[in-house]
Amino acid sequence: MPALSQRLASTLLPVSVLMVAMASIQSGASLAKSLFPEIGAQGTTTLRLVFAAIILALILRPWRARLTRSSIVPLILYGVALGGMNLLFYMSLRSIPLGIAVALEFTGPLAVALFNSRKPIDFVWIALAVLGLWLLLPLGKTDAHLDLVGIGYALGAGVCWALYILYGQRTGSDHGMQGAALGVLVAALVIAPVGIVHAGTDLLRPELLPVALGVALLSTAIPYSLEMIALTRLPAQTFGTLMSIEPAFGALSGLLFLGEQLSLLQWLAILCIILASVGCTATASPRQQGQPLVPAD
Repeated sequence: MPALSQRLASTLLPVSVLMVAMASIQSGASLAKSLFPEIGAQGTTTLRLVFAAIILALILRPWRARLTRSSIVPLILYGVALGGMNLLFYMSLRSIPLGIAVALEFTGPLAVALFNSRKPIDFVWIALAVLGLWLLLPLGKTDAHLDLVGIGYALGAGVCWALYILYGQRTGSDHGMQGAALGVLVAALVIAPVGIVHAGTDLLRPELLPVALGVALLSTAIPYSLEMIALTRLPAQTFGTLMSIEPAFGALSGLLFLGEQLSLLQWLAILCIILASVGCTATASPRQQGQPLVPAD
């Protein structure tokens, strides 16, 4: 009995840690949305990435990484994809609910996984993902109209997430954990001009900086650390399957913190995308599995 309790505890701890990490990410997105009226999505993205770059630099000390001619291009593309993913995701939050934005963005990593798979069962996951998208997009018969521009931004964030995975795997194998800090630094350098042009000196308003720091902590530093703990204690397949429920956390966070009400069909659409991601992860062969270096949102 003690051995069983010990095994149960050893499983529940990393699962609980991962749940807290996902809740932290989506809470950070809700907090970020509170900054939009002041500095816009562009300025909010800039402050988040700048603070995240500083935090990760202090933790991971990326200056110790050995850059080579062959590793610089994948690193830059990884950083650009990371910056674009964050910016487009926040742009989508201006006009569509958080849960729906997360679900639409999640189609990026789902597409990467399905593209690399050849099993007959994968057609089931493709069908579920397509059904979820059909229910979310205005072409489907949802109860509430969704802004087309917001949908486009969320899907664009999904494309960037797919590129982030592809180039992040190369960066991770070249530089390990320090590659994540370098990628966030590149993302901050790429997005900062956009935020500066949009918000100008408002980015330096003292009353906004603590909120921006909170966004960076909730969306990057805290979940990044917690996911690393979970990764060392869970099989990759279990980790990926659990991460697939993140759209549900986004929907709940939007409901609790932003008062975003979703229709029954929209909840069903999110469930379809979650099931597609869970199924794809659960049936993937070990060689197809890979984990992102840092939290996406």
